Amino acid sequence: MIMPRGSGHLLLPAQPLFITASILVALALNLVPLGRIAWLPDLLALVLAFWNVHQPRRVGVGAAFVCGLIMDVHHGAVLGQHALAYTLLSYGAIAMHRRLLWFGAIEQAVHVLPLFVMMHAVAAGVRLLLGGMWPGWALAFAPLIEAALWPIATAILLAPQRRPPDPDANRPI
Repeated sequence: MIMPRGSGHLLLPAQPLFITASILVALALNLVPLGRIAWLPDLLALVLAFWNVHQPRRVGVGAAFVCGLIMDVHHGAVLGQHALAYTLLSYGAIAMHRRLLWFGAIEQAVHVLPLFVMMHAVAAGVRLLLGGMWPGWALAFAPLIEAALWPIATAILLAPQRRPPDPDANRPI
């Protein structure tokens, strides 16, 4: 089998419990009341996009929709604003997941940047269409920060899959 250039080695299967726990931790971090700071990265969107790229059969558009509804209820936003944005983000990540896996983490960050820009633009567009306030130009920094966090998320979320399947004292790797 030809290995994708960015992976380096074969990974163990992702544990469903770890995937669920990482999404719940990202959701909990998003629920922390920090006020309405427009440039804060959406960690839930980052984790959802990551798992959509790496495990599209386990984390799909339905999970993104449910997480979006939870974020809508938490923010008191129009029901469906975050759900639409997360769903479009997930669809885009799943559509390009095979291509993305051939790149390293930094190149992947460049490729997912337009998805994060689109997600924030859709959420802001829905908010503006329904009479909300303009969040300001600081909103443009959130997708840049999310793309910059992509390599860190890759290192953290793939770490449990990089361990040897049967560790032993004589194996150097």
